[in-house]
Amino acid sequence: MKRVLEGKTAIITGANQGLGFEIAKKYVEAGANVAICARNKKLLKKAQSLLRPMADAGQRIIARHTDVSKISDIKKLVGYVTRELGHIDILVNNAGVYGPKGVIEKVDWREWARAIDINLYGSILMCRAVLPAFKAQRSGKIIQLSGGGATSPLPRISAYAVSKAAIVRFVETLAEEVKEDGIDINAIAPGALNTRLLDEVLDAGPGKVGQSFYDRALKQKQSGGTPLEKGAELAVFLGSSRSDGITGKLISAVWDPWASLPEHLDELSGSDIYTLRRIVPKDRGKTWGGEQ
Repeated sequence: MKRVLEGKTAIITGANQGLGFEIAKKYVEAGANVAICARNKKLLKKAQSLLRPMADAGQRIIARHTDVSKISDIKKLVGYVTRELGHIDILVNNAGVYGPKGVIEKVDWREWARAIDINLYGSILMCRAVLPAFKAQRSGKIIQLSGGGATSPLPRISAYAVSKAAIVRFVETLAEEVKEDGIDINAIAPGALNTRLLDEVLDAGPGKVGQSFYDRALKQKQSGGTPLEKGAELAVFLGSSRSDGITGKLISAVWDPWASLPEHLDELSGSDIYTLRRIVPKDRGKTWGGEQ
């Protein structure tokens, strides 16, 4: 994986801390020019200052304060990166929030909708902003952070679950739209991470997130969780030419043999492997329920 992104330019959203910052580090190590963005200006400036010493001569690390839920911010970000770095090859949509915790009828609706704005609409808006350039150059990689909220219910954290499931179907759909344009788009499930989002769950307490989810979060905190580099390494792979042709998939950084996926490209293409699909009775060995 050494220098597999040499000469490439990547935008990484929500990259001032946690997984986003780890992805930015791995991208710098892999040789990319990196543009990071986030809402917190102070943390963003600190992240940039930490990344710059990791870069080789000729590599550039730039940063811009951006709220991905605002179209005007996104236009300014993409314009700035294009002017400063010449072109964009990779987009990593990492920016995200948990949103409010609690039962749906009691949570603050504005906070719930705000989580959708950031996690879902923000990612879609970023894709819309880079796609014209990607289509013009007939190449591009989009990596979307998703997670457990896409594949299983998350009671009391519904905004997060809804946005993460919706974005995976968007990834599948967009992959079909751009399959003739040389653009690959995939989603990553990075595993159970010990980041600020986990701290939010613990701070909220079992009364808001539910006792079982709280207990799992506490156990995860104590065990250390999934190392951030697992998701970051998968993000590098999906941004590199090694993953060419792999598209429209939700890939687990922890459980899936992603490094060997190029060996199975023919089997992956056109199949529903690593996608969200409806389970019917016959999938579970039942004889009732019809064929669809």
